[in-house]
Amino acid sequence: MRTRKTALVAAVLLIPATAHAQSWPAKPIRYIVNFAPGGTTDILGRMLATGLSPVLGQQVVVDNRPGQAGSIGAAELARAAPDGHTIGAGTVSSHAINVSLYSKLPYDPVKDFAPITLLATLPNMLVVHPTLPVKTVKELIALGRARPDQLNFGSAGNGTSQHISGELFKTMTGVRMQHIPYKGSGPMIPDLLAGYVQLSFENITTAYPPVKAGRLKALAVTTAKRSFVAPEVPTMAEAGLAGYDISSWQALFAPAGTPREIVTRLHAEVVKILRSPEAQKRLTDLGLETGGITPDELTAMLRVEIPRLGKIVRESGARVD
Repeated sequence: MRTRKTALVAAVLLIPATAHAQSWPAKPIRYIVNFAPGGTTDILGRMLATGLSPVLGQQVVVDNRPGQAGSIGAAELARAAPDGHTIGAGTVSSHAINVSLYSKLPYDPVKDFAPITLLATLPNMLVVHPTLPVKTVKELIALGRARPDQLNFGSAGNGTSQHISGELFKTMTGVRMQHIPYKGSGPMIPDLLAGYVQLSFENITTAYPPVKAGRLKALAVTTAKRSFVAPEVPTMAEAGLAGYDISSWQALFAPAGTPREIVTRLHAEVVKILRSPEAQKRLTDLGLETGGITPDELTAMLRVEIPRLGKIVRESGARVD
């Protein structure tokens, strides 16, 4: 009798979540992009919004909420109702780096979100303005040591993979240079192209097109292996910094408590989009390696990335309050 009652209670408790999931989506879905328009996170967000809208039967609307290396948008996502009508981007900065960089982060990158999937991974590319008299990483190091605090590097913001790539470079080389944070790659790139910023460890997505156009010089990529999109560019390790390895990644999350059925449906639909021929070509052209892992696998990845990148942040001495 007790077993039957327990089963009945469990079934009754399950009804609201199941019914809610079956009626989802009941209105347009808000997709929070936690960086400014023009960068990798924004490009992916708009691609997914376009692909999800027809299959879900509701418009998916991109809402850019930049600031604090993605933390402002991530915090807003964490506070949203867990009903499947708000989803959002999570990046290596907002969900792995910032917890060690900021003294007070208004969310827990693991507990406050329902992971959906990893969207893509990509290297950063060390690029310099053509007026900088260097052609290799070794020459940049020599110049930086000869001119302490006279070089500057731009990033998409404090705590971004671009910022931490620069901090790791400083730690490993002893070069002292100024960090100039922006609210995303979109506003940073024009200043880099104009020469107001001398160099950057920018996402390959936005760094490589101006390199091909001759407007920037590429010195290295930040990952352990070369990028398929720019095989001629050496890794930082090949350029002399053994052990240097920083990659950027993009993921998709919902607020914690979002019904599992909705998360499962979103995962399935997003993976279909990512693996479509059109998306594959576009991602490849951008230098991105396609994701698609399960929600549980994304959780496991976070538990590895947070302490790994936290160690780099602590060793660099970087801190933002």
